[in-house]
Amino acid sequence: MRSLQPRLESLRQRHRYRARRLVTGVTGPEQTVDGRPMLLFCSNDYLGLAGDPRVVEALCRGASEQGAGSGSAHLVAGHGSAHHALEEALAGFTGRPRALLFSTGYMANLGVISALCGPADRLHLDRLDHASLLDGARLSGARFRRYPHGDVAVLERRLQRQAAEGRTLVATDGVFSMDGDLAPLPQLAGLCRRHGAWLLVDDAHGLGVLGEDGGGSLARFGLGPEEVPILVGTLGKAFGTAGAFVAGSEELIETLIQDARSYLFTTAPPPAVAAATLVSLELAREEGWRRRHLEELIARFRREAGALGLPLMPSDTPIQPILAGGAERALAWARQLEEAGILVTPIRPPTVPEGSARLRVTLSAAHTDSHLDRLLEALSRLPVGPDR
Repeated sequence: MRSLQPRLESLRQRHRYRARRLVTGVTGPEQTVDGRPMLLFCSNDYLGLAGDPRVVEALCRGASEQGAGSGSAHLVAGHGSAHHALEEALAGFTGRPRALLFSTGYMANLGVISALCGPADRLHLDRLDHASLLDGARLSGARFRRYPHGDVAVLERRLQRQAAEGRTLVATDGVFSMDGDLAPLPQLAGLCRRHGAWLLVDDAHGLGVLGEDGGGSLARFGLGPEEVPILVGTLGKAFGTAGAFVAGSEELIETLIQDARSYLFTTAPPPAVAAATLVSLELAREEGWRRRHLEELIARFRREAGALGLPLMPSDTPIQPILAGGAERALAWARQLEEAGILVTPIRPPTVPEGSARLRVTLSAAHTDSHLDRLLEALSRLPVGPDR
């Protein structure tokens, strides 16, 4: 077998090598990382629900009543009452007729795109879409192109030029996971309507956080099922548990049950996780103070970090990137913060484009003002002059 070592060594030399951390303790801002107490600003637990005692208790109760695992796929004997109740709750939360659970957001995007599109169809993706949307496009066999980030004019020209045969699907993140900005959803929705294209929005980082009652990016812009027929959401971010779902029409969900291979051929999530998510979904809807506190933290971070001269990117979401430029510099900044007891993940190519490595600061409703004080103090000591 040919050695894999040269590839690994090349990653190290280009400052792209990735390593896991050993994290212990209840999920939250303060945990033990590699044996050392740390303050975390790198989690997607935006509402602070992952460690909420009520959610944890529901998980434990669900496991006691229904076991640790589902035992089989949804279409065999794995679809339990908790799964069904959660699907109905998610349909109600998103204002759609049906919702379908998937084990992960990655599997949801693979499943929905490959089920709806084939070689005769066309796909259009934003250049900064999540990797799962890109891989779903590849798996489908459809002809696809990626338009410049947020560039509706380029997308419109491409839709105008393409042949009429086959289906057309436009897929975009609602909130872009590495930049924190929002897709121009009203313009995309209008464009898709004029050209007879489906619009898929992966709102992994918007649901629970944005809009009235946490309805997400679509709620922020006042868009419904007519404008956005395919909605993908994840449960492991703002809702604090695990898994994902697709929400849409009756015929969409029935089509996915028949044809989405990442749904058909995998074990259903543990029913206890579904039971816990029912509780977290209700808390996310009812406890608006979480979103209000989070909005205050975001506004304060941007105001005070900007006053420090930090190179922020345009975002009013919990994802607050600080642009470093080179991968080596991003790593150096992350190490300096770690020495101060703060963990922030450095994001490097190929996750982001060359020359745009950054610290990806993420804020949570579980962070306190004193937590933010510590972060800002540590950030004030970063060398933010030109990257040489």
